[in-house]
Amino acid sequence: MSANDIVHSGNADIHVRVDGPEHLPWLVLSNSLAADLTMWDDQVPTLTRTHRMLRYDTRGHGKSSAPAGPYNFDMLVADLVAVMDHFKVARADILGLSLGGMTALGLGLDHPERVDRLICADARADAPPPFVAGWDQRIAAVASEGMAAVLAGTMERWFTQATREHRPHIVDRAARMVLATSPVGYIGCAEALKGLDYLRRLPQMEPDTLFVVGALDTGAPQEAMRAMAAATPGAQFEILPDVAHISNMEDVAAFDAAVTNFLGNPRPAE
Repeated sequence: MSANDIVHSGNADIHVRVDGPEHLPWLVLSNSLAADLTMWDDQVPTLTRTHRMLRYDTRGHGKSSAPAGPYNFDMLVADLVAVMDHFKVARADILGLSLGGMTALGLGLDHPERVDRLICADARADAPPPFVAGWDQRIAAVASEGMAAVLAGTMERWFTQATREHRPHIVDRAARMVLATSPVGYIGCAEALKGLDYLRRLPQMEPDTLFVVGALDTGAPQEAMRAMAAATPGAQFEILPDVAHISNMEDVAAFDAAVTNFLGNPRPAE
């Protein structure tokens, strides 16, 4: 079963897609900055064996609307809650990568009763000055020249040199997502990243949490994610070898294995 829908959240219209049998428990997925819900396409065959997948385009991305920014994480978490409420999802497993992983952390911290298990992939939980400065530079470039201005640098961060040289179909697919992203949406979400401040709150995280990172990720370095896992009660931490930032696209099998091993036997749908 697959279906698309639009969910109204605040001043945004959020595009959503549901895949998988109705009797299975929910898994909600949140995408990276400059991507859309199709970044999870490779996960559908595996994850719909155990879950009903609820994907959505983050505001400003994909087929969702791009209201004027700046955005913040309270807003992004509220969108995620609105998506769950629309489908009457009382509680779900949550999977997010990069910006989506940060949004997942916000949901786990602010609405723990909505989260069964949480997977945060290739994401930071804080915004140190060099991180903020990097986003200021990218915001200025996109404001001046559009998404093409950040395409090359984004592909270098997202994928290893080996993938960029020898697996162009993956890079081309990702590049199309980047170029299709609304500059307004990109800048709005980048402004949210500059205010990221979840690291100090991770000791209060209640849901079972897995942190996953590509060994060669420079956007969310494994040292930063190891510190996040250490700060989170009972968290698990897994490094995927030979991949960079968009680990779910670069090594589908390893990423899927990490996710399914953590989720184990899902609870019945609520």
